[in-house]
Amino acid sequence: MTDRPFDPEELGLVAGLEIHQQLDTATKLFCDSPTTLREPEESERTIARYLHPTKSELGEIDEAALEESQVDRRFEYLAYDTTCLVEEDDEPPHEIDDEALTVAMQIADLLDMDVVDRAHVMRKIVIDGSNTSGFQRSTLLAREGEIETSDGAVGIEDLMLEEESAKRVAETNEGVRYSLDRLGIPLVEIGTKPDVSTPEQAREAAQRIGMLLRSTGAVKRGLGTIRQDVNVSIEAGARVEIKGVQALDRIDGIVETEARRQRELVDVAAELDERGAAVGDPVDATEVFEGTDSGVIAGALESGGVVRAVRLAGFDGLVGREIAPDRRLGTELSDHAKRHGAGGIFHTDELPAYGVTEAEVAALCEAVGAGEGDAVALVANDPETAERAIDAAAERAEAAIEGVPEETRGANDDGTTRYLRPLPGAARLYPETDVPPVEPDPGEVETPELLTEKTDRYAAEYDLDPGLAEQVAHGRRMPLFESVVADGVDPTVAATTLESTLTELRRDDVAVDRIADDHLRGVFRLVEAGDLAKEGVGDVLAVLAERPELDAEAAVEAAGLSGVGEEEVREAVAEVIERNADQVAAEGMGAFSGLMGEAMGALRGKADGEVVSDVLREEIRKRA
Repeated sequence: MTDRPFDPEELGLVAGLEIHQQLDTATKLFCDSPTTLREPEESERTIARYLHPTKSELGEIDEAALEESQVDRRFEYLAYDTTCLVEEDDEPPHEIDDEALTVAMQIADLLDMDVVDRAHVMRKIVIDGSNTSGFQRSTLLAREGEIETSDGAVGIEDLMLEEESAKRVAETNEGVRYSLDRLGIPLVEIGTKPDVSTPEQAREAAQRIGMLLRSTGAVKRGLGTIRQDVNVSIEAGARVEIKGVQALDRIDGIVETEARRQRELVDVAAELDERGAAVGDPVDATEVFEGTDSGVIAGALESGGVVRAVRLAGFDGLVGREIAPDRRLGTELSDHAKRHGAGGIFHTDELPAYGVTEAEVAALCEAVGAGEGDAVALVANDPETAERAIDAAAERAEAAIEGVPEETRGANDDGTTRYLRPLPGAARLYPETDVPPVEPDPGEVETPELLTEKTDRYAAEYDLDPGLAEQVAHGRRMPLFESVVADGVDPTVAATTLESTLTELRRDDVAVDRIADDHLRGVFRLVEAGDLAKEGVGDVLAVLAERPELDAEAAVEAAGLSGVGEEEVREAVAEVIERNADQVAAEGMGAFSGLMGEAMGALRGKADGEVVSDVLREEIRKRA
């Protein structure tokens, strides 16, 4: 892969976003189960399913669903004491949840979108096992919106209200295991128009949409609760959908890497065209590797497997060509083979290697009819898997001759992508007959205050430092902050606790995610009542993180921070002054700062700092 300058305009880069955000509602979209996530160990039973594709209303079968069905897999689902019959696909869905509908309309309002007059629920075929029914219920709720970026406006195509899929827990020998706790959580999918023209604009647009979503105060926060998919193409390439971009700060890098990958594939296709490249028919090459020293191939043959190989005429040197960081054309062929159950492929651009000898390479070329300028790809596996995998690799090689294939890819941790499946089409959508349509009324929905506006208001109304005000407004506990302040808690105490104290505890490896909002409410009440010094809040929260079954009062006791009276404060301060009598005599009030820290340490957060300060000043004046 050549390290050429990257010019999005020259390449004709076009990108669009699909943002998937879970809503923080009390119940799921089509049933009354709670939206609380559970641990797999809490499951009570397991449900099994085998899923197969069905035809659409027009009698068509979606290509992506068809490919998925060619891999026969058993799907297991972990069920809990909160799992209902709807989630198990043993009962028809209920009507759309009103709370989810309201939040989705608020989001549409913030995106300046037009809400539809009548919303119909559709079924979207999904047979990867992530839905027990074999489809996802999805509702078009709004269309035609817009957001602003520094590089111009980005149109919003549509907003869908959907049910979240089940969470993949583990791979099994027979298939995949999922957890039903996430299935059915309300989810909005926001699709932009292909108005993005640079990687930086893609990132900015995603950040803007994320800010608007959080402004509702009704979206879930944390890893996995928001996912970004990116559609990328260049002028000479094709639309590629990249799924599962978890972090906003990776979007620009992924867009650039994909544009560069497509440019390399276009160059490869041009060279293949000049060479008159072609892909032969796969053949059996098992005899070539009888007695081979290659551990992978020998292992397959000893288990009753075969070797299937295909001639790639004119591909010599190009299968091993790098098209993205640590990704080659051969990696693309391998991804397709893996999709059909194989561990990957070998190809002659990397052989002899892996125990395959030069003589075996020559015999392999002879077996498939490959000559100078050609390459060969092979798969060693059980007969059925080997045939499916080499056919898939051959099809991908044929696509390389044409250029860039339209497909769905998955985001890798290193910023590259991998093949997942063909790009889905409209054939996987058909009406849901079990849920009646709804007539949304956006006039009944209040427009949420933007987080940027909240930041300014917190700074002005509560006299918070602008940086702290921004942290609170954009923080995951923002709704709690507004609630406790409305109940009379000091805004500075609430903000400092939620953003500074919890952050410090997290850095000390305290499991702050185990601290519930009710824990914090209880701690704030104790501080306001004078039963807990502000200085002891961190210690109490640390106890609650370790023992979440306690309430705030019990945690204060467990931390040994039950409040002390003024007399005890005076006794502690007197002891500190006595130990430092010479310093007090020499420095007078100049000794205050050092003695204050010592006094607070002696009281271990049991007394309010202002009370200790007043008593200490008073006692120093007496001695000075």
